[in-house]
Amino acid sequence: MSTNGKAKEESYKKIKSILISQPKPERSPYYDLEKKYNLQIDWRQFIHVEPVTEKEFRKTRIRPDEFTAIIFTSKGAIDHFFRMCEEMRIKMSQDTKYFCLTEAIANYLQKFIVYRKRKVFAGKRLITDLKPSFMKHREKEKFLLPCSNLGAKRVVDFLEEHDFTWQDAMMYRTVSSDLSDLENVTYDVLVFFSPLGIHSLYENFPDFKQNETRLAIYGKTTQKAVMDKGLKINIPAPAPDIPSMTMALKKYLEISNK
Repeated sequence: MSTNGKAKEESYKKIKSILISQPKPERSPYYDLEKKYNLQIDWRQFIHVEPVTEKEFRKTRIRPDEFTAIIFTSKGAIDHFFRMCEEMRIKMSQDTKYFCLTEAIANYLQKFIVYRKRKVFAGKRLITDLKPSFMKHREKEKFLLPCSNLGAKRVVDFLEEHDFTWQDAMMYRTVSSDLSDLENVTYDVLVFFSPLGIHSLYENFPDFKQNETRLAIYGKTTQKAVMDKGLKINIPAPAPDIPSMTMALKKYLEISNK
């Protein structure tokens, strides 16, 4: 991926093109910015999920039906858990309990099971939200944690701290997408929401130089990944009175494209 000119101090040079490192949504406030400021906004996934095959998973000698409780940290984890069960011709017991980090994840579970409150437990956002439910079932249940190659550190720390009987099971991988077609493409702004996006950028373009390309970066962990690479963050979010990336871009565009 190429960039424009030599590095220099922030000058709010006019923005004409933006690349957002996410899949293109049907509706988005970015489209309003695109129209208002006459921008070219492109969307591209820098990372994607690949399933672990049944053959590969069998080598772990883990059988989901040998566990009495399943911990779900995302909708994707649900998809890959039940995919693996289907491929292994495993039918989970109707008595299996499910612990979901959020209500949205718990609701998504209804696509795969007959939903009964007594066997589905939902938190608000963090694993610690579910502590009372976990502690109630600690002695009776054997927990399985379906996860990706990235693991689920906070969940693992919680389970180890409280001495649960548990096992993690990698059922999918988050990997860098092939971006080779962007090698000679230039954008005024690159937008990132995850450290994995930064990892993918350098995996695809090891010699990436920022130069005049402006970086719009969401979240502290993503910002740290950017700074670790010695890059400059031009448009950070969230910030005081700027809760979203679209608002951060809008504020910048009000100066750069006035």
